[in-house]
Amino acid sequence: MYVTAAVEGSVNTIGYGLAAIGGAIGVAIIFSAYIQASARQPESAGYNRTWLILGFAMAEALALFGLVLAFAVGG
Repeated sequence: MYVTAAVEGSVNTIGYGLAAIGGAIGVAIIFSAYIQASARQPESAGYNRTWLILGFAMAEALALFGLVLAFAVGG
């Protein structure tokens, strides 16, 4: 019997990959909403920028939690 592909390593890398994909999708949605809001009402861009930064930080925090948990559980 021949093995054509072997999976080696930890399953934690798959979990972190899913967390990174989720964070990337969240950031993309947040930035696209900001661009649309700024295009519709340019005078509110400064107000919306605050929510942009807050939403970006929250979405990226999820990816960072996934990275920390991948190292904490896997090590």
